[in-house]
Amino acid sequence: MARASLTAPQRPGSTRTLSRAADGSLVRRTVLPGGLRVVTEAMPAVRSVAFGVWVGVGSRDETPRLAGASHYLEHLLFKGTRRRSALEISAALDTVGGELNAFTAKEYTCYYARVLDVDLPLAADVVCDMVTSSLIATGDVDAERGVILEEIAMHDDDPGDAVYDDFSRTVHGDTPLGRPVLGTVDSIGAIERRAILGYYRRRYRADSLVVAAAGNVDHATVVRLVRNAFKGADALGEAGVPPAAPRVGGRPTPFRPAVSVLRRPTEQANLVLGAEGMPRTDDRRWAMGVLNAALGGGMSSRLFQEIREKRGLAYSVYSFASHYADTGVMGVYAGCLPNKIDEVLAICREQLALVAAKGLTGEEMTRGKGQLRGSLVLGLEDTGSRMSRLGKSELVYGELLSVDEVLANIDRVVPEEVQAVAADVLGGPLALSVIGPFDDHDFGAAVA
Repeated sequence: MARASLTAPQRPGSTRTLSRAADGSLVRRTVLPGGLRVVTEAMPAVRSVAFGVWVGVGSRDETPRLAGASHYLEHLLFKGTRRRSALEISAALDTVGGELNAFTAKEYTCYYARVLDVDLPLAADVVCDMVTSSLIATGDVDAERGVILEEIAMHDDDPGDAVYDDFSRTVHGDTPLGRPVLGTVDSIGAIERRAILGYYRRRYRADSLVVAAAGNVDHATVVRLVRNAFKGADALGEAGVPPAAPRVGGRPTPFRPAVSVLRRPTEQANLVLGAEGMPRTDDRRWAMGVLNAALGGGMSSRLFQEIREKRGLAYSVYSFASHYADTGVMGVYAGCLPNKIDEVLAICREQLALVAAKGLTGEEMTRGKGQLRGSLVLGLEDTGSRMSRLGKSELVYGELLSVDEVLANIDRVVPEEVQAVAADVLGGPLALSVIGPFDDHDFGAAVA
């Protein structure tokens, strides 16, 4: 499969073919005036389309006064535009059996729809209308404030979710990366309509937007639909402005090896034990992927076998790796009975130390690679995942690797690379967050 770099200069008004496959799939990219990018993947064998607008802004772009503003905006963009009420927005997609949704992450926000191919014009019009022409009305800001506070309460009531926020706060402190995506009760309660509207106007610029579509689409048609939708809203921006560069590099957010314990009268203890990882563009990320899969990525992984299968100490246990522009985290999650937490932590520490010292066995390497390959290919079987791949590649990576290239990168990982990554990451300082019915329990030994 031929491939063109997303980072190579491309003048506004031009279209470039990024990849072409034997199965008929075709990836093309157009840069419109103001730096707005349109990337599509034609999948002739399907009858649906996933259409998304990706915005290069997330919770880590917020000041403390604006904590939660990105997620707040995600809610408000569904509340009405100059042309549609909130009911008309939702009814438009419901009427054709489509799906309309959005999500906010630490470094980007996405608004998307999935519809039959014949309903693409409707989906494009609705989603672009929301992104470009939201009213951000005072009444909607006040009404949605209560909804978001309920969402925060629901999130905080689930210790399996709350422990991740606490871990981020523990290791990254009061920094944009350490604060929760949803904001806090105090920040959401204090934020005003004027501040949100200003954030919207500053951040939702043409050069920071990517439109991605995958399915039974024609690239020229998608470009025309987007151009009309943005021109009608006067949102294309100033001609000649290049697209914003991918969010990569920068001074790493400091990682703090510390222990945090939140006392709650729960029947189960929830914990996250982790270390500083690596940025998403680090060449060692492929080795980390194999390491993560073998360590805690499936039922045959070390942690699952040692903690659940052999000893029955936990129902849920797994490892994870998160990558950001400047840093990352690798860690372990487990939920267990409170009186088992010391044993679970000891096993986690033991397995992390063993992998850091000796790496993976040959069988673990094979399973880890196989799991990565399978999850990648199976995860790209629908238009929504293809659309997400396009949007994220354009917005945050700066290159679109073909599936074959990704598989080749996985296959090239050798045991020595995995051991080096394990020693560098898991052999360093650890941090711990625990939620459970603990008063004076000393967890210091778990990270010492």
